[in-house]
Amino acid sequence: MTTKLEGPLKRALAIGGDPYVLTITPEGLTLVPKGKRKGYSLGWNAFVNGEAALATALNASLLIARLKSRTSEKPSLGKPSRKR
Repeated sequence: MTTKLEGPLKRALAIGGDPYVLTITPEGLTLVPKGKRKGYSLGWNAFVNGEAALATALNASLLIARLKSRTSEKPSLGKPSRKR
């Protein structure tokens, strides 16, 4: 038998060795680095209808495009040598 979620439920967890606090509410969930005020929030509707997955895929594709553009730039060779 399950219990209805009526108020916030907080749990501490570690991700990659860093401490976080996960808060689950009837509206959604929030993941915040421990000791901080701002974190990542996700509403249940966004989670269920796929908006979260779409946003994640878009952010990943933008990051990959940004990294590719940086690697395609010509590296500077530093100071030009003086010719005699």
